[in-house]
Amino acid sequence: MSSKKTLVNKKRWAGVYSYQSTQRRYRGKPDVCYHIAYRLDGKLKWEKVGWTSEKYTPQIAADIRSDRLKKARHGEEVKTHKELREENSKANVLLSEIAVEYFKIRGDASKGAKVDKGRYDNHVSSVLGSRPVKSLSPLDMERIKKKMEGLSAGSIWGGLEITRRIINFGVKNGLCAPLGFTIQMPKRDNEVVEYLTPAQLERFFKVLKEWPARDVCRMLEIAMFTGMRRGEIFKLENRDVDFQQALITLRSPKGGKTVSIPMNGKAKEVLAEQIQWRNETLPQSSFIFPGRGGVMRTACSSAKRFKKEAKLPKEFRIFHGLRHHFAVTLANSGEFSLDMIGELLTHKDSSMTRRYAQFLPDTKKQASDRAAELLMGVKTKKKRKAVGE
Repeated sequence: MSSKKTLVNKKRWAGVYSYQSTQRRYRGKPDVCYHIAYRLDGKLKWEKVGWTSEKYTPQIAADIRSDRLKKARHGEEVKTHKELREENSKANVLLSEIAVEYFKIRGDASKGAKVDKGRYDNHVSSVLGSRPVKSLSPLDMERIKKKMEGLSAGSIWGGLEITRRIINFGVKNGLCAPLGFTIQMPKRDNEVVEYLTPAQLERFFKVLKEWPARDVCRMLEIAMFTGMRRGEIFKLENRDVDFQQALITLRSPKGGKTVSIPMNGKAKEVLAEQIQWRNETLPQSSFIFPGRGGVMRTACSSAKRFKKEAKLPKEFRIFHGLRHHFAVTLANSGEFSLDMIGELLTHKDSSMTRRYAQFLPDTKKQASDRAAELLMGVKTKKKRKAVGE
């Protein structure tokens, strides 16, 4: 508890205030705390200077205030003691300390989290873990690449990506200051677009019809007919499904921002069946595809057995592969632009969608032929008809 701040002496120490503590004592008297007040960019700022017991006096407080005003007058950055303490604290936080908090919040149940944790532990921690984030430089990113030399381009990209994510997590949560540079990510030439051949698709649908775990079948159907990610399917709740507007809401997806995607007729049918099954089996759960006990699902081991039964390729990641198959099917039709496919897949970066351009051979050829016609000044029959020729 303390008393109200009062101006010490306007003539001698302008802008210096003090109050007496009702708890702290110094030399038999109440300890006195000094504050200063000054305007910065038109805003009044208050700054605690210190206590008499810490050897602070009105004159010292006035000198500090004068220094703040002098810096402001000459366009220098003005920071309070509190801001300097916070800055110093952020300057000393280690990458390993932020990593602990990052993985604690993220959890380690999913396959992706385990892969990221492994990359950090095996390749990043030994190189940068004991370093303060503020001391990191572009050379340190090259050290990570050197440490991972011999691994695939995708693995090296993943090592730098988990480093970037951990630092961004620290910045977002006020644990550290941002890096003074941008981490340059290597190009990944090993991006694989997974899709099913006609024979594989036939086997997939055959097993889909006969598989006993119908909730698993419905999850796979949603992945195939909407292009949703596995984690997005697991997160789906009652509030995210709007049958009237035919929309599916994806909350906190990979891109970060909540978005909605259209609910086509097949998805509507599958979701309605699943909700009816869920209401009969786990009515207390709000999740559309709940895990054991009605909680949010974090894995689906049955999907692996499904893949084996359908004799799909070992490297085919069934949920992710069905998402790719959705996109490849749209691209192959020639009826949809890459931008539209990217919208349906909720890609944050258009470069992620460009991988499907390889499945637009007919569309590309038509565009090339039309470009040649335009350059040569040739009018197509459709064009001549349109202008009445």
